[in-house]
Amino acid sequence: MQSVDRFEPLFRPQSIAVVGASRKKHKLGHVLTANIIGAGYRGKLLPVNPEAEEILGLTAYRSCADLPEQPDLGIVIVPREHVIRALEDLGKAGAGAVLVITAGFRETGREGFELEEKMSRIATRWGFVLMGPNSLGLINTSQNLNASIAGQVPPKGNIGFFSQSGALCSAILDWSTGENLGFSKFLSLGNKAGISEADALEAMGDDPDTSVIIGYLESVDNGREFMRVAQRVTEKKPVIMIKAGTTQAGARATSSHTGSVSGSLEACRAAFSQSGIIQVDDIESLFDIARAFSCQPLPEGHSLTVVTNSGGPGILAADACEQAGLHLATPASETVEALRKSLPAYASLYNPIDIIGDAGADRYRATLEAVAKDNMTDSIMVMLTPTASAQIPETAQAVIDVAKTSDKPMFACFMGDQRVSPGRDMLLNAGIPCYAYPEPAVRALAAMVRHKRWRNRPWPVEVCFRRDKGKAEKLVNRAMKIHLPELPQPQAFEMAMAYELPVPETKLARTSEQAVKAAKKIGYPVALKIVSPHIKHRSGLDAVVLDLQTPQEVRTAFREITNRVMCLRPGAYISGCLVQSMGPAHAREVKIRLRQDSQFGPMVGFSMAGPAADILGDEVWRLAPLTLQDAQEMVREIRSYPLLRGVRGQAPVNFGALEDMVMTVSQMADDFPNIRDAELNPVLIDEHEALVADLRLTVG
Repeated sequence: MQSVDRFEPLFRPQSIAVVGASRKKHKLGHVLTANIIGAGYRGKLLPVNPEAEEILGLTAYRSCADLPEQPDLGIVIVPREHVIRALEDLGKAGAGAVLVITAGFRETGREGFELEEKMSRIATRWGFVLMGPNSLGLINTSQNLNASIAGQVPPKGNIGFFSQSGALCSAILDWSTGENLGFSKFLSLGNKAGISEADALEAMGDDPDTSVIIGYLESVDNGREFMRVAQRVTEKKPVIMIKAGTTQAGARATSSHTGSVSGSLEACRAAFSQSGIIQVDDIESLFDIARAFSCQPLPEGHSLTVVTNSGGPGILAADACEQAGLHLATPASETVEALRKSLPAYASLYNPIDIIGDAGADRYRATLEAVAKDNMTDSIMVMLTPTASAQIPETAQAVIDVAKTSDKPMFACFMGDQRVSPGRDMLLNAGIPCYAYPEPAVRALAAMVRHKRWRNRPWPVEVCFRRDKGKAEKLVNRAMKIHLPELPQPQAFEMAMAYELPVPETKLARTSEQAVKAAKKIGYPVALKIVSPHIKHRSGLDAVVLDLQTPQEVRTAFREITNRVMCLRPGAYISGCLVQSMGPAHAREVKIRLRQDSQFGPMVGFSMAGPAADILGDEVWRLAPLTLQDAQEMVREIRSYPLLRGVRGQAPVNFGALEDMVMTVSQMADDFPNIRDAELNPVLIDEHEALVADLRLTVG
């Protein structure tokens, strides 16, 4: 991680050397130089071109060695084969930062990758900050700096944006100009040979001109470092991200685009959730939410009052509120009395407040003034449909006037197009987010509520569980030493016991007679389960028999299981059967998983056992190590949570025991990064206890 002071030459350079500046208008070196001049850059601009004496009215220099002063920022926009030499020359010239626009590196294959690695080593040796390659450039509106090859400069504002995609930056710049959305910083990170997404996030987190940070990510180079920075930044500023490359097709496209490896969707969601980042799934939501944060105060709570001139849109807003976890406020009695005096008798005085389709601007103003004073309301949404009686500009002005006198966040939803556009423009210019539909407005408000809760959350509680780490190390090291990809089942249960995970009494039987003896020692009833390193899912082979009550049943079950598996899987090595005491009679079955992500490290997953997770995807993931709050949230976030809470007279499960088990798996993940995959399935849980009935551990 780079010191924030080191970014000064990049974001606020007093002098810029453009290596590859050109007199030819079709060349990118000309476009870049013209953009810097056109934006009104106030520092010294030093074009470097061995074949020119003057470029765009500026004295050109044959090489970096001829520069009259040490440049703060060097920009490289020469063919790929000349980039390394340009970096060396800028390093010798004393540049504090270097921005590489040139493409054709990591994303093109091995040779490009090696060149990019060499660039990183040069930057380290000379001590300059490196951004790129394959970058569109950067924009700092507070400095009138457009050091990019983009055709437009966004309006000044308080939103900082960074992206790995230069083309997406160009599209967003064009869109922001039309939408009059203001930016403070605009960074195209390119291949991230130097500055990473964590660096960009930290720099914008400490930037006084930036109040909201948004970003487009394709990959994260150091997931843990990114989370650490994000947790610090989100304590003071909202961070909104869209993560691409989370499907197989997207991951392949990511690799060909920037040469990066994309992590899993579950890992990314977990990382964002645990570090306070607001994740969105599309570009439209990214900017809908950013606009709200950029111009409205954070709500004190989750209660919303909707004022509308039409019942249908009000119902849509109410539905959107419930789906987003917001609450429609109940107006105070004083508010209801004030509304009764100013509204027609047939108006709806309760939330959503329907002031009827013939409402003019005065009726909106009176209603909003009453609602703004109501302490039961945390935020207000004003909805307008263009009825024949609607006074659109006048209503927009009423909203603006009331918003100026209130500290509550104010949102508008002017539904329609041509007729409402003047009012919508007035609201946007006044800093009031205005949407065409209620759903994006509610999503934006819900994001603000979540960010407020994040900032006010209790200090996380970390728990260290007792375990025999020495015994666990011996088990893992033994498997690694003999190149066993998976711990044999008996050793897997020993691993569980080393971490004091409760397991049923279990014995390995290699013959039917051994199974009978083990069952007698354990005590009836018992269960039998096939043991084979080549079989991951026993249920598909009917390789588990439960509730065996007699020696003859055990003997028969052993023979049937082993014969069936030998017929169905003739190549599988069979170690025998596990003989296990039966778990609680009416226990519910859950699954706890551990796996490694390429970008964020160990993850812990929780779900109900069976099709809920495997087919319906009802599974929740967090990155280890977990806090107590993480574990509590995980067991309550799955859609199947009511089954654990108890239905049809069932008692709720022992949530404390379940959370302890989730936390223990997190401890195991933190202790042993070489555990690649683990699955506790099923875990039997009732109102008294939780038992690990089966366990698989893969190492490597």
